[in-house]
Amino acid sequence: MREQIRSRLIVVSFIGDLLVVAAMLMLAYWMRFETILKYYGTKVEPTAWLNLDAYKGHVVLGTTLLLLLLGNFRIYAPSYIHSVRRHWRIIGQACALWVLGYLTISLILKVNPPISRVYCVLGGGLCFVALGVWRKVLHVWMSRARMAGKITQQVLFVGWSAESNRLMSIIESDPNHIYDVVGIVPSGDWHDEAPPAHIPRLGDYGEIEAVLARHEVDLVLMTDMGVPKDDLMGVAAACEKAMVEFKLIPSVFQILVSGLHLENIGGIPLLGISRLPLHGTFNSYLKRGVDVLGGLFGLLISAPVIAFFGLMIKLEDRGPIFYRQTRLGRNGKLFSIFKLRSMRLDSETGGRVGWSVKNDPRCLRVGAFMRRWNIDEVPQFWNVLKGEMSLVGPRPERPELIQRFKDEIRHYNARHNIKPGITGWAQVNGLRGDTDLTERVKYDLYYIENWNIWLDFQIMVMTFFKRENAC
Repeated sequence: MREQIRSRLIVVSFIGDLLVVAAMLMLAYWMRFETILKYYGTKVEPTAWLNLDAYKGHVVLGTTLLLLLLGNFRIYAPSYIHSVRRHWRIIGQACALWVLGYLTISLILKVNPPISRVYCVLGGGLCFVALGVWRKVLHVWMSRARMAGKITQQVLFVGWSAESNRLMSIIESDPNHIYDVVGIVPSGDWHDEAPPAHIPRLGDYGEIEAVLARHEVDLVLMTDMGVPKDDLMGVAAACEKAMVEFKLIPSVFQILVSGLHLENIGGIPLLGISRLPLHGTFNSYLKRGVDVLGGLFGLLISAPVIAFFGLMIKLEDRGPIFYRQTRLGRNGKLFSIFKLRSMRLDSETGGRVGWSVKNDPRCLRVGAFMRRWNIDEVPQFWNVLKGEMSLVGPRPERPELIQRFKDEIRHYNARHNIKPGITGWAQVNGLRGDTDLTERVKYDLYYIENWNIWLDFQIMVMTFFKRENAC
């Protein structure tokens, strides 16, 4: 019943978004061509295209594009139906990208009549405000006690693990979550850690049928994967009898969980990690296309910068201006990375391998400035054009360091599922050089699991405003 109500609410939200966007784009047309704004910009004969009938195709195209962007950012995901804060963020991202994408499509397709840039900006701004207000109204309506009870899922934990603890923290920290924990049924000794004391114990492991009969439960989460197979099947059978949803938290998968994929071979289910956003053909070609364009543009505008700082390096410390170093790329493939040299020639005497640190004495004076503003990374646009790197991704490390890290830091090598990048999510969040590697890996894995093209653009913009103090 609750699943049907959530599905209907998603349909309602989609229809509401459709009507709001179409109305705002028509309002944008009226503001642009029927108010004082019609005197701004290029003057066009009224009979040429300044009428709503001629513009209705643009309204349809713009509405379709914005709804596709909202869907791409998962605003219609059932688990986020309550999250107003997330909705505002998604709406802001989608509207900003819509303005750029709408203008680009109109230029590429050479639509007639041509689309006004003022109209696009007005449409994006109006849609952002109106969609946000509409979603807030919908949320207030859903938050009423009667409605909230209909769409909230009552969750019962069977067993406990570290993953259960993290899930519980997420649920408790987000008041807009659709889940409400009713209690826990212990499955034996706590393997990782005991559950919080405030979660009620609703019975013993052998009383699962009675527990489901006494309490209103919509979802049973089995978290203890160490129980015997017969006991596991018994819990699943009890849930089936009580018409309660049954799910597992597979503790063997602690990384790249968004890539979990269930296959069926001859009736035998196989669960594994196989699908990530950048494993999709369209996404991989889209990212590569942005990399090629960005690499060409980056090399073009950075040529004078490279020449100037190359001269500064020569004047301060005789020797090559470029620094070439072997790094590990996608799937463990070695490649040579190019950087403007920021260290003295004797910075790694004796085979010493390591990161630079704050106020590093090995840094050139011009090197400290370059590293602070990421200028030393500019030659890596060549690596991007060669296909060895991407504009955005986990930073590549030296093979000598990785040999140690892969054993010391859990999931370190999972970073190599995609190409390394000139900049990355960890770097723009202050994790570069001599910083906590465990935290860097978390940020890199988050990027891999949650990649979309907007996130890449966001990281690129943040890079320009993120100064480093590595030297």
